[in-house]
Amino acid sequence: MATNTVKGPASYFPSIEAKYGRPIAEWKDLIRRQDGKKHMELVAWLKQEHGLGHGHAKALVADTVRK
Repeated sequence: MATNTVKGPASYFPSIEAKYGRPIAEWKDLIRRQDGKKHMELVAWLKQEHGLGHGHAKALVADTVRK
């Protein structure tokens, strides 16, 4: 039996929504509004301004900027 397991950054999304109380679409919108910031600058911004953990911030940024 095949399972459709989510892999990569998106595998963190249920945890992110549960822990921080915002839907992923809202997080992605916030990230997209940070014009000119590089990957790790966005990660640092999410950690400092929104209290995200490092792994959660990296997952959101990775999935947002590659699409």
